[in-house]
Amino acid sequence: MFEALLFDLDGTLLNIDMDYFLPKYFGRMASKARDLGYQGADRLVQQIWVSTEKMIANTDPDKTNEEVFFEDFYRSWPYPPEEFSRFFDTFYREDFPQLNVFCQPFPGVQQMMEDLFKRKLKIVIATNSVFPLTAIENRLNWAGVGHFDYDFITSYENMHYCKPHPSYYQEICEVIGVKADNCLMIGNDAGEDLVAGQIGMKTFLVDNMLIDKGDGMQADWQGELQQLFNFLKNI
Repeated sequence: MFEALLFDLDGTLLNIDMDYFLPKYFGRMASKARDLGYQGADRLVQQIWVSTEKMIANTDPDKTNEEVFFEDFYRSWPYPPEEFSRFFDTFYREDFPQLNVFCQPFPGVQQMMEDLFKRKLKIVIATNSVFPLTAIENRLNWAGVGHFDYDFITSYENMHYCKPHPSYYQEICEVIGVKADNCLMIGNDAGEDLVAGQIGMKTFLVDNMLIDKGDGMQADWQGELQQLFNFLKNI
């Protein structure tokens, strides 16, 4: 029925409330910047948000999301890239992994993934590509599914679009070599994940940590994680 399955990460594979998690994440980042003596550390988080919005809005196919983010970020941030890039590298290597205490795995997700990897399917982690790969790999580990050999993991290093642009999903199809109508997108955010249907993908909306702001898009299938597990066994 499908050649490829695309999974959102936060709220789909990982039990994480981003409204709760993001203040913890950015609070630790700002604290680290202050501890290292960077002036204006309180403005760091604000500038990250501004540059992230620029990245999400970007539709230039010749620039990766990472390039768009840092072009905007260093336009306003007073420290040079050759210096402050080391700060980001150190933070994601040493500090970000400690944030695992603010989330937990969903029961059954690891077994689901083990079953899927026994079948001839391409498996993609289609999380919004606003994070570096190392942060995504950490969250996959927190979900208990970081050890699988995925066909593709979207990140800001390897993507040129973000959700909710339909081009984000089209780019995934091009990377994995599968037509959109042979893909199933699975996620919990109606506004970001059901956009995949606009290019012909089928969609499954997961209800456990549902985000639905009333954008009017409809999923092909919808249900709790246990219903997803049963559904995937039968495809």
